[in-house]
Amino acid sequence: MRVSLIVPVLNEERLIYPLLDASQRITDASVELIIVDGGSQDNTVTLAEKFADQVIVSAKGRASQMNAGADVASGDILLFLHVDTRLPDDFLSVLANGFPNSGKQWGRFDVQLSGSHWLFRIIEFFMNWRSRMTGIATGDQAIFVKRAAFDAVGGFPCVALMEDISLSRLLKKKSRPYCSRSVVVASSRKWETKGILATVLLMWRVRLAYFFGASPEHLARIYYD
Repeated sequence: MRVSLIVPVLNEERLIYPLLDASQRITDASVELIIVDGGSQDNTVTLAEKFADQVIVSAKGRASQMNAGADVASGDILLFLHVDTRLPDDFLSVLANGFPNSGKQWGRFDVQLSGSHWLFRIIEFFMNWRSRMTGIATGDQAIFVKRAAFDAVGGFPCVALMEDISLSRLLKKKSRPYCSRSVVVASSRKWETKGILATVLLMWRVRLAYFFGASPEHLARIYYD
């Protein structure tokens, strides 16, 4: 089994070093790290080239970048990771043992937010609970998928937002996700920057609009406004 970690980045020189540093503690030769840059104007690529197995440049946009990374990946399992998310120490055991023996085609980890505010503990609980109930995963949960299943659904739909939800819906037709209780730690910076409650309300607004058929381009304008 070979695992490809695929990380989309754009102007992330402040955040990429902790990821690269953590990657150096992964000594298993069956793991490759692929950094996919969307056209950074800072030192992101220079830093990545010192540590990553592959650094490629693609069109800007998470979906396009992650698909480009998958195109060059050699792994039997593709793991899509946000630059500000940290994997659990036992992630390889999950991917080598629990996941393959589950009969599932894809999966995700439970998520913990990095902030200490008590509201984050509630948000985490409902993120993980909702994912188990609906069979839908978000990018913060570090989605992983067997290469054959990823190819069969055509990869990430090239949309401006909600690419993780869109991929989950496609993969869910093949199997429900393997929901690992091992925990990834995701940055809480977007909540802390925009306000915790304001961000929660924004995310629910976007999800509700998506459910009722709003285009990803319209959702992106709402989300990034």
